[in-house]
Amino acid sequence: MNEQRRQILQMLADGKITADEAEQLISALEREQVASPTAVLPRPKARPKYLRVLVTSNDDDGPGQVNIRVPLQLLRAGVRLTSLVPPQALSKVNVELAKSGVPIDLTQLKPQHIEDLVEQLDDLTVDVDQPEAKVQVFCE
Repeated sequence: MNEQRRQILQMLADGKITADEAEQLISALEREQVASPTAVLPRPKARPKYLRVLVTSNDDDGPGQVNIRVPLQLLRAGVRLTSLVPPQALSKVNVELAKSGVPIDLTQLKPQHIEDLVEQLDDLTVDVDQPEAKVQVFCE
């Protein structure tokens, strides 16, 4: 029982307020607590350490599973390493990636981009065309 509620009940016991007044005060306290939830502060979200890809399927060949766990620090280091690659080489890599259907410009990749990507992975959904397969991509 919180202190304010105890004080209201004590005033009721002492005869300083009526039961109706005590009820009104307690109701007002409850409304105030619902309106301002400052008593419970949300914990800051832990920084994810891994990118996880899980694939499970039950097809004609039997059950199968893929479980990939990539340290995000590896991805962050890779982004920083792109700054060491000469611009001409990055241009050639971009052309080859585009030919393979990966439209990404490595010359524009910056460390803050990987952090933005990691933050957005919470909202990621992956659609699979096979009803027997389930794919999950998330950070942990």
